[in-house]
Amino acid sequence: MKIYSVFVEPKTPGNIGFLARTMKNFGLKKLVLVNPCNLDNSAYYQASHARDIVRDAKIYDTIEDFVKDNEITTIVGTTGTAGGSYNVPRIPITPEELGKKMHVDGNIALIFGREGDGLSNEELELCDILVTIPTSDEYPIMNISHAAAIVFYEIFKNQKEYPVENMEIASYEDKNVIIELCNEIISKLDYPEHKRKNVEIITKRIIGRAFIGGRESKMLRGTLNRVNIRIKPEEE
Repeated sequence: MKIYSVFVEPKTPGNIGFLARTMKNFGLKKLVLVNPCNLDNSAYYQASHARDIVRDAKIYDTIEDFVKDNEITTIVGTTGTAGGSYNVPRIPITPEELGKKMHVDGNIALIFGREGDGLSNEELELCDILVTIPTSDEYPIMNISHAAAIVFYEIFKNQKEYPVENMEIASYEDKNVIIELCNEIISKLDYPEHKRKNVEIITKRIIGRAFIGGRESKMLRGTLNRVNIRIKPEEE
């Protein structure tokens, strides 16, 4: 399993250094910067003994470019603004739940948003899973390196405590085929447009949280394809 820590549009080089330092605490080495500020000496200074992580960071213009270039199987977005049951795009899981699920053999991206602004709604829709950290209502938004430390810890703890044989996870392309099949089936049902969008988002998140295995994905694709063929559009 390869885990990439992706920092979207960091505004200060110091925070890049702090994130790299936190990564090294938990054995993570792959840092990705999306459209970052200019790196200067403060990034390396704050990284301390993790300067190599800053030095080796990959830089991309967009999250989509990074995903395509690295054969990412699962995109995990982080948000400090979780939605309730009616805010479908922002229904999250906790870092603890994430850590317990991540016994897979694939390329996983942990996406951290901008300082203060976080990830946009469009970026959140790219994610298979959303993670949020329960915090006080009085001051719910955490510094990125503090939030990252909690997420990294839960992943590291569970990898250490529950060593199991990793399962080969379905590729990003395989999951997209499944999602597209589900969306095609949904389009044939009598959903109002606003509800259809929510159902599509829920389907994508369920598939993302499941960490579907490669063999499972092939069987599911075959089943969904048969369902899709047999369902007639409402207008017919």
